[in-house]
Amino acid sequence: MLAADLHAEVLNDLIRINNDRILGYEKAIAETAQLDIDLDVLFKEMIQESRHFREELAEQVALLDQPIAKDTTLSGKVYRAWMDLKASITGTDRKAILDSCAFGEDAWRKAYETVLETHPELPVASRQLLTRQYNTEQQSADLIKKYRDAHAALV
Repeated sequence: MLAADLHAEVLNDLIRINNDRILGYEKAIAETAQLDIDLDVLFKEMIQESRHFREELAEQVALLDQPIAKDTTLSGKVYRAWMDLKASITGTDRKAILDSCAFGEDAWRKAYETVLETHPELPVASRQLLTRQYNTEQQSADLIKKYRDAHAALV
């Protein structure tokens, strides 16, 4: 595989991961009670963050003159099916939703870590972009976990 093709494939995989994250938070918004306005705002911020990440990644793919991914990952589809099953069994309370979001954040970070660790051939500009996105998302993941832990302390 040519270097540009591999580079585009790696970036497209991360576009798909961000598409998964967007759909996951859209599902979380649909599952939250109308009284959970704070979660609604937080989840919308996470969606915007991933849309921004996706746009930045798409710009890099376009520079390579390669097609830009529009779909999600197979694992993301499996994860959402698991969330549906979990919701039907445990309900859609605040703790369950925040637990699922924290799980999703961990999966997102693992995808980025894998790319950064296993693709040293990525150009410096791409590595810097991925590292910046990873660090930004880490703050978001920490916030989700703070919400989850604060809720657990209240119940």
